[in-house]
Amino acid sequence: MAALTPPTARKIPLERTHHGDTFIDDYEWLRDKDSAEVIEHLTAENAYTEQQNEHLAGLRQSIFDEIKGRTLETDLSVPVREGDWWYYTRTIEGKQYGVHARAPIAAPDDWVPPVLEPGHPIDGEVVLLDDNVEAEGTDFYSLGSFDVSLDQGLLAYAVDTAGDERYTLRIRDLATGTDLDDVIENTAPGATFSPDARYLFYPTVDESWRPDTIWRHRLGSPASDDVVVYTEPDERYWIGIGLTRSRRYLEIGIGSSITSESLLLDASDPEGEFTVVWPRVEGVEYSVEHAVVAGTDRLLITHNAHGENFELVEVAPDAPTDSDRWHTILAHSHEVRLESVDAFATHLSLEYRRDALSRVAVIRLAGKEGQGDAGISVDGGIGVEGGAGVEGATGVGAGWPYSEPVELPFDEPLFAVGTGGNPEFAQPTLRVGFTSFVTPSTVYDYVVATGELRQLKQQPVLGGYDPAQYAQRREWAVAPDGTRVPISLVSRADGGAASAAAGTAEPAPTAAGSALGHPSPAPLVLYGYGSYEASIDPSFSVARLSLLDRGVVFAIAHVRGGGELGRWWYENGKTLSKRNTFSDFVAAARHLIDIGETTPDLLVAQGGSAGGLLMGAVANDAPELFAGILAQVPFVDALTSILDPSLPLTVIEWDEWGDPLHDPEVYAYMKSYSPYENVRDGVEYPRILAVTSLNDTRVLYVEPAKWVARLREAGAEPLLKIELTAGHGGVSGRYERWKETAFEYAWLLDVLGRANV
Repeated sequence: MAALTPPTARKIPLERTHHGDTFIDDYEWLRDKDSAEVIEHLTAENAYTEQQNEHLAGLRQSIFDEIKGRTLETDLSVPVREGDWWYYTRTIEGKQYGVHARAPIAAPDDWVPPVLEPGHPIDGEVVLLDDNVEAEGTDFYSLGSFDVSLDQGLLAYAVDTAGDERYTLRIRDLATGTDLDDVIENTAPGATFSPDARYLFYPTVDESWRPDTIWRHRLGSPASDDVVVYTEPDERYWIGIGLTRSRRYLEIGIGSSITSESLLLDASDPEGEFTVVWPRVEGVEYSVEHAVVAGTDRLLITHNAHGENFELVEVAPDAPTDSDRWHTILAHSHEVRLESVDAFATHLSLEYRRDALSRVAVIRLAGKEGQGDAGISVDGGIGVEGGAGVEGATGVGAGWPYSEPVELPFDEPLFAVGTGGNPEFAQPTLRVGFTSFVTPSTVYDYVVATGELRQLKQQPVLGGYDPAQYAQRREWAVAPDGTRVPISLVSRADGGAASAAAGTAEPAPTAAGSALGHPSPAPLVLYGYGSYEASIDPSFSVARLSLLDRGVVFAIAHVRGGGELGRWWYENGKTLSKRNTFSDFVAAARHLIDIGETTPDLLVAQGGSAGGLLMGAVANDAPELFAGILAQVPFVDALTSILDPSLPLTVIEWDEWGDPLHDPEVYAYMKSYSPYENVRDGVEYPRILAVTSLNDTRVLYVEPAKWVARLREAGAEPLLKIELTAGHGGVSGRYERWKETAFEYAWLLDVLGRANV
């Protein structure tokens, strides 16, 4: 069989003119995914990519086998109590998806989750939803809404089988296991029952895939009778609905990238009118929690009206805008970014960031009789050693019902911690998740009354994983403007293994050693994102061990545009400061080269979605620094997309990137960095693999398709891999995802010269 040649997309020039500037786009015709010619071209790209990676088939299988061999395939999540049941998810060896189940609590005061053993029956278990059954006969499956009514009798669930993020919503009677006649098409995730379970509230999207409308469905009635509760007309905003943990209010949340607004409705009156808490103000974000403090209803509002890193205030529910009745609980701090607050009957939980790491703390609340035992603190608390800025809180002293925050202590140099699985207002514990580059995901219950941090489960890693064989540390690069950029690194402490499957260490010959303990220079994968204030924290990955055990160092460049160092870090990496994201990443790469950690021929860059834009930008700005670039669902035709308000989610994105359609300065700035427009002829680009999905509604497949066509025209040798039945998150099913990871890792190792290790 004759070898395939790189597919060549024909050129159909299309003029795009804005603000007096004309750009000739030769490959825009690839946008028509209903065209037989487009599908033929994409199929040819897949065939060529497969051919070029054919020699890695054995390595791909080895990596897949390693991931599978390290994973406890039949396993259970830690149960979460809701009402009179413990809820959990099972995974079963050989099955792609999870099984959602529940078991009854032992008694009303039973707050210690049962210890579940894989493969062993559980007394009273009820299977709510088996995703494997629901996915039968489909190439793609994604579960969106999943909400159990407060009486525990009904389940609302929504399924997408195309990857386009439009879900079919159904309601299941949990007593019989059968679905009701209620079926609602084309919903967005986030359906919520009213407390009396007579109504189901759900969101839908507009033609741009923006969640814009909340509907009220009366159970037993046809969907055609559903009532519009709220529609958001401003195309910059998206909406969602939920129930406060106290079950007191239904809440509609409205938000853009820089502004938010909340509407509340007494949950006992689901047919009533929602009312605004704080009217929206451009640039002000806030979130609302209902609490009962010292026997009195309060709304706790986390907001940035008085400082970019947010503060926490309490307000009266009947007069939330009356500033004379506000009390500051946590004042703004320049060093600490307050991210979220959750209210419970006896305490508040806080999530925040300090020193580029996530943190969790607890504030205890006074009961009806007064302060009680509030006021406890420990060293490292956000208002003590950490300096989160609780100084300035009003009302501190006798009768003040909020204790000093107590920060949960963790002793690793790099880690990620957060709360989750805490649905009950009265629960006396706080469920916390912890991980690091070297510590598998670990679930704890923090006992508020005693301060005990009780470990419930740690992600099992089969095959004798020993965290002591791996090392993590932080480096700091210096950007061109003098800003220090954090880099988190992990590697084998001994340099890696000659055989990952065997688990033996064989350091490569070298004259120097890294501060991590491995030989250097070493092959290194540098990951970056840098948008939407999303923080990319150090976390454990079973799959990544297949890189580390082959002597590869993995690093994250925490570039501006993310949220690692607070709101200012984000603000200095967006709109007309976006180039800082790219220069930070380049500075991180140069730093790792300068300190001898790696060399350009041993360095691969990786990023996805908005991080894929970063990949395309650094490919143009500093191609000489990288041996390869892995761009996953990359946003590489950014200017074309952001110029077209008819495309999915475009107008929402203007707060993040700027509005090039109406602002010539933004247009010129975006055109100066948008990867597709800035591909340069005659440049020696590194090896590039772009991965995308045909049904992706967030970053359309056409962006990497056009980018690859233009790169190939410029003399580069990129590869395009496109999933024809997947969305923005890629393929569905864990085994399929492992195969996808194995494909990408095999390519990375080939670029790094480690394919035979």
